[in-house]
Amino acid sequence: MSNTPMKQTVAVIGAGSSGLAAARHFLSHGFKVHVFEREDDLGGNWNYGKPCSRVYRSTHTISSKPGTEYPDFPMPRDFPDYPHHSQILAYLQAYAEQFNLLEHIHFTTGVARVEPVTEGDARTRWSVTLENGRTASFDWLIIANGHNWCPKFPEYPGEFSGHILHSAEYRTPDIFTDRRVLIVGGGNSGCDIAVEAAQFCDRAWHSTRRAYWYMPKYILGRPADQVGDQLLAFGLPLWFRRLAATVIHRLLVGRPEQTGLPHPDHRFFETHPVINSLLPYYVGQGDITPKPDILRFEGSTVHFVDQSSIELDIIVFATGYLIRFPFIDTRHLNFQEGRPQLYLNVFHPDYDSLFVAGLIQPDSGQFGLVHWQMLAAARFAAAVRDGHHSAEALRQQKSDPHHDLGSGIRYKASTRHYLEVEHWRYRRLLKNWVRRFSQ
Repeated sequence: MSNTPMKQTVAVIGAGSSGLAAARHFLSHGFKVHVFEREDDLGGNWNYGKPCSRVYRSTHTISSKPGTEYPDFPMPRDFPDYPHHSQILAYLQAYAEQFNLLEHIHFTTGVARVEPVTEGDARTRWSVTLENGRTASFDWLIIANGHNWCPKFPEYPGEFSGHILHSAEYRTPDIFTDRRVLIVGGGNSGCDIAVEAAQFCDRAWHSTRRAYWYMPKYILGRPADQVGDQLLAFGLPLWFRRLAATVIHRLLVGRPEQTGLPHPDHRFFETHPVINSLLPYYVGQGDITPKPDILRFEGSTVHFVDQSSIELDIIVFATGYLIRFPFIDTRHLNFQEGRPQLYLNVFHPDYDSLFVAGLIQPDSGQFGLVHWQMLAAARFAAAVRDGHHSAEALRQQKSDPHHDLGSGIRYKASTRHYLEVEHWRYRRLLKNWVRRFSQ
């Protein structure tokens, strides 16, 4: 008989960009990994046409290649600055092949229920019940099913008699042809859909609860996020970066009022960045009319808080998503105030054997940050497994999950900022933990 110890097992829920990064790093640290994916292919949100996908036909990234890619797997040189969703899916497939992940993924295998074998035990194993009825237990659990999948609809008095859909259901702009359309929501998806609607519909309106700063995708010929990262690399303070952003916006876009947009009630960086060069353009030429928040519905009439009203055929709610993990009781994720309270949004304060991947809303691309999340998690798990003293430092640190992830930025109170992180400092925190586990 062999005296070789059995490898510890890891269950990863989801084979999207976060689940793939989790599998890649835990495999490289000597764990036996099982990835459970409900769909018949990988890619999650980026696999256009799959039931789990929330991208529309024209979707491109809003962060450029260097800010989006995994640091250990650069995107192809022939990719554009802002890749299309089909290119991102091809990139994720190539990543899975490069690190031999496909053989560890169980496709068309959804997870119905997850619970700790011994509740309250920091080193508990996890019981995973699949939708096919089978149950197995694992030494480690990584939740990577994403948080942009359960549509959030705001509630207003009255009933609307026209067609309502959420941006999660939106795919192509032909549905707007010759219709009177209202897009609700000032995030990147809402602005993209409003621009597309303006090119097909009879008339388009765009309703937001507050005004936002709309930044162009390019600044002096360079992707805007790369310019911002250059300022961060120089170590410039927040006040200076905010001043620089204000000046650049004034020069390239102008005052919001000049194009007919309302003036924001906050400073730069206090809301999630909206990267859209075309919205001010279409507002300026009268193809999109800005509107405030909705007051109530009355048949096909929508009334707004400024006492105006319009007749509509279609309303698209681009109002974000609820944070939901339907397969696990919220108490096991330390849910408080509508979201899990985890150290760095990854590490559970009590359970050493539970991690969440990709539970962030960064002001940058996500793949690179999740790379560092899962490398830090794999290093921690290996240290716990091997009884290394380096695990104790993070164990003590994560016992208090409340941590400033905004690098001094005070985000506006909104559910869209529940998971917001300032990417530069956040990445540095994760890299510091990776280095500590290497010692």
